[in-house]
Amino acid sequence: MTQPIELLVDEPLPGSFVWRLLQTDAQGDNPKVLRMAPDPADTYEGALAAGQAALHSEIRRQGGGAKNAS
Repeated sequence: MTQPIELLVDEPLPGSFVWRLLQTDAQGDNPKVLRMAPDPADTYEGALAAGQAALHSEIRRQGGGAKNAS
């Protein structure tokens, strides 16, 4: 079983959006930063898209890619 990964997008300064991937234990506790945006994005949507790409990359890297249910 893999540990849960959460994607967060924050706006630390107006118009500056950053994403972070947090990994927790199986109970969702003890979050640690797994990866984060190297640079802020100008829009929430841009940060979200970059964060989703990083999340998908991390899932593939950890070997937990989507499997066919059929």
